[in-house]
Amino acid sequence: MSQHAAPATPPHESRKGVAYAFAAYLLWGLLPLYLKLLGDVPALQIVAHRMLWSLALLVVVVLALRRVPAILAAVRTRLTFPMLMLSAALISANWLVYTWAVLNGHVLEASLGYFVNPLVNVALGMIFLKERLRPVQAVAVALAVCGVVLMATAQGGDVWIALALAFSFSFYGLVRKVVAIDALGGLAVETALVGPLALAWLWWVAAEGRAAFGIDGTRDILLMASGILTAVPLLMFAAGARRLRYATIGLIQYVAPTLVFFQGILLFGEKLTPVHAVTFALIWLGLVIYAADSLRAGNPTPVTPPE
Repeated sequence: MSQHAAPATPPHESRKGVAYAFAAYLLWGLLPLYLKLLGDVPALQIVAHRMLWSLALLVVVVLALRRVPAILAAVRTRLTFPMLMLSAALISANWLVYTWAVLNGHVLEASLGYFVNPLVNVALGMIFLKERLRPVQAVAVALAVCGVVLMATAQGGDVWIALALAFSFSFYGLVRKVVAIDALGGLAVETALVGPLALAWLWWVAAEGRAAFGIDGTRDILLMASGILTAVPLLMFAAGARRLRYATIGLIQYVAPTLVFFQGILLFGEKLTPVHAVTFALIWLGLVIYAADSLRAGNPTPVTPPE
């Protein structure tokens, strides 16, 4: 926490933050099951459909709630629009890497990225938000770094998946934490920025005869459902992040990568190599140390207004 901390968040808001964040990570943890159902669809087409159907859903929500004037006013605020352009690019990159990883048998590397993510959050909270990093937390981050370095040294290329996911989502969360717009408005602007690009791409692949949409009814429904599966957890994450200290998000984030990890081994048949085992052990140890230190310090739940 910074030296000049903001007033404490009311307890009911803290509880809301935890509930929103937990629900978001639970949904993200189950996402590989959905993506595997679309295994014959190229990753970029899946991501484009996620963007497009999310935009369609959010347009309806924004109009129904009459939020257009408020969103336009927020976008005119200094730096809000360029920050949302950045967050849109970050989350789009995150979706693409994650989707490609799951479809190409790298579920364990994907889960590793989100195990590293909480400790990246700690480092970013220290650098950008002036949150103090206690010595024990520094040890936790160092263990995670050792695990990543080990994997990079032993397996080379595979580690880029974990690092790309960890850093893209950590920076996305950081931008959404500081930008002056609420969860719904921010996500609406992000999808409005990437939606036209997604539509253009899908139109082009359809013209080339390579579109996955419009051939099988079940698959079409699954692709259309991607709007709900994308927008709902992102809204929950943004709403939760606004009520949490940034480093505290790491205490809840373990839900998603744990679910993904066990799906990779138990459902998708991926092999846990010795390098994987040691890497995960180092990162898990770091996470346990960080969580234990946070609990000992008495701040496992939100205590300051976020963003």
